[in-house]
Amino acid sequence: MTRRPRRPTMVDVAREAGVALRTVSRVVNDDATVGAELAERVRAAIAALDYRPDERARHLRLGVTGTLGAAVRQLSHVNPVLRAVERAARAAGLMVLAASTEDDEVLERHVVESMCRRRFDGIILEPIGEDHGYLLPELAAGLSLVAVDRPVLGLDVDCVISDNVAGIRTAFAHLVAHGHDRVAYIGDDERIYTAHERATAFRACAAAHGGPVDAMVHTGRIEPGRITSAVRAALAGPAPATAIVTGNASISVEVLRRLGADSRKVAIVGFDDSELATLLRPDLTVVAQDDTAIGGTAIDLLRARIADPARPVSRVTVPVELVRRGSGELPPIS
Repeated sequence: MTRRPRRPTMVDVAREAGVALRTVSRVVNDDATVGAELAERVRAAIAALDYRPDERARHLRLGVTGTLGAAVRQLSHVNPVLRAVERAARAAGLMVLAASTEDDEVLERHVVESMCRRRFDGIILEPIGEDHGYLLPELAAGLSLVAVDRPVLGLDVDCVISDNVAGIRTAFAHLVAHGHDRVAYIGDDERIYTAHERATAFRACAAAHGGPVDAMVHTGRIEPGRITSAVRAALAGPAPATAIVTGNASISVEVLRRLGADSRKVAIVGFDDSELATLLRPDLTVVAQDDTAIGGTAIDLLRARIADPARPVSRVTVPVELVRRGSGELPPIS
């Protein structure tokens, strides 16, 4: 088994700075009584060694953990991949403590850095931010990291994603096969990797089919006003769309809410399945991701990385499946 890199400790910092261990501890804990010259030497050693304080040790000294437990019915109920990760981890005798990043880059960094300071065995990340350079020192120090749903841009780390391109191609071809020549796409903000990949795949399908492209693609944040405008634009004009592909489950719900009774007049294929999909009339046809495979693969990759930090990086693409339920099989209405 490959030995994991050792993170620098306060002992290493004390040795580098030529001071007592207690002096390092006082500087790390912002003790103002430490002389300026000593404090500067310690900070220089911390920077040179890229030392990161161990939150666990500080919490032990204070008699607290800085972590709260929340045992609720289904924290992962709205996140099927997290649910699959949790189940796979439990089967492997592991515990998962999850935190939401709320699609906020600043919050994401705060959450991930906090997990790093707590010396988690590994982290499964659904990345939002475009710059994850702050993780380079952690990876060099032995952090095991696996990305799900999208890769970590700029970092060569293990990743498991769905086959987004194949999913969009399948959805588009399915609607064309049912007589639709004017298909619109309503998707998420394209700063998100999966949203950009799906929208790009749709544009390629529309161009290959010989139909309009830009006028049929509507992407942006998942906000009621934006979705309303997108639906209106898709169905307006002398040649309105007769079918819609949605970029994820949340957008499917918002689009159906805006369509109301007109949802029976427009064919819809949604990317992502949902428990609500079978409560509609007609039920929602979807491109379903294999959440169980994604979650299980993520745990497998993380355990393999922990066991052997030097192993080659893996990128796993999980197939998707078209689930026909009725909404995607509606014929075009002139």
